[in-house]
Amino acid sequence: MSAGAIATDRANFRQCLDRLRGEASARRVSREVFDRETASLTPNMRLIGLQRGGQAEFERPLWDYLAAKVSAARITEGRTLLQRHAALFDRLERSFGVDRFVLTAIWAGESNFGRTMGDASILRSTATLACIGRRQEFYANEFVAALEIVARGDIPSARLRGSWAGAFGHMQFMPTTFRAHAVDADGDGRRDLIASIADGLGSAANKLKTSGWMSDANWGYEVVLPSGFDHRLGASDQRMPIAEWERLGVRRADGAVFPRGGDVANLLLPTGARGPAFLVTQNFHVLRLYNTSDAYAIGIGHLADRLRGGGPILRSWPRDVRSLSRAERMELQRRLTHMGFDTGGTEGRFGARTRDAVRNFQVRAGLLPDGFATEDVLVRLRRHGTGN
Repeated sequence: MSAGAIATDRANFRQCLDRLRGEASARRVSREVFDRETASLTPNMRLIGLQRGGQAEFERPLWDYLAAKVSAARITEGRTLLQRHAALFDRLERSFGVDRFVLTAIWAGESNFGRTMGDASILRSTATLACIGRRQEFYANEFVAALEIVARGDIPSARLRGSWAGAFGHMQFMPTTFRAHAVDADGDGRRDLIASIADGLGSAANKLKTSGWMSDANWGYEVVLPSGFDHRLGASDQRMPIAEWERLGVRRADGAVFPRGGDVANLLLPTGARGPAFLVTQNFHVLRLYNTSDAYAIGIGHLADRLRGGGPILRSWPRDVRSLSRAERMELQRRLTHMGFDTGGTEGRFGARTRDAVRNFQVRAGLLPDGFATEDVLVRLRRHGTGN
């Protein structure tokens, strides 16, 4: 947005809140609650600048991201908390079918086991972004959902605090995620994802279950590919039972057998043919619904494996490959889009559709089609001289 548009939105902040009154009323937020909670609200203009920043999942090389997210300290603390809350995890596993190691890994990744839940007012943050900035419709829904939390008596507004972007609690739920999935796991009559570890973990388990989590299935496996493997099979729509991947020569990197040959999986090469390869199942894609990033889902899945006693990722990362800057990633997506490839967006966030677009371009250019967006791929795209 231009500076002038932002200034206009800021000047109209109170009018914007008045427009949201009807939506709040339709969601059974009383006039009294709405007036009380919005009377002293002012926009936090700092958030507009923060919106322009990038997420670590997309900005850092995957190996650096995983080193921070799956650290020895987190593994040690996670195992301690698994023992401390064993009875709670027993109950949650029976109720939701989501294993304790995954829940603990999400707890670590989202709030560092409750230590970094954020201290920004969720009402002020969501109200600001509902009225100013580039995602107003999205945040208008979040603002009304935050008012619902207060109106229901789950969490008072004074304690409803979290990240500047609106997520809060041990498991960093957005208000609409709270509305859809929060549960009262400790039985006190309130769904308090900030003060109650049980409510936080239980709500995350409920979210995963209702999103399609498969009980007793892993998120994925590190694998090795046979010589001469057809890397076009790394396309996101190439999903088949693990037994079929085995027939093609794909094996687990640690030499173990696949425990569930019938589970459908696809191949993921997050850093290309020279880096680690993974067969990922439906549970991986459910984790991506928590945070739409392959790096995030790999980090959560791998930390869960380490917590249950598994070893590190075995194949080395291609650390000599320079990661593209955000500007370069955006340029690459623009150029691919101009050539007719579907990247799923041009904001510099790489997901399955961008990898597929890169892979299809690599096929056209006679390169190894591993879907990895490197500087060499960008240089070759520039030679086409379009989409800048």
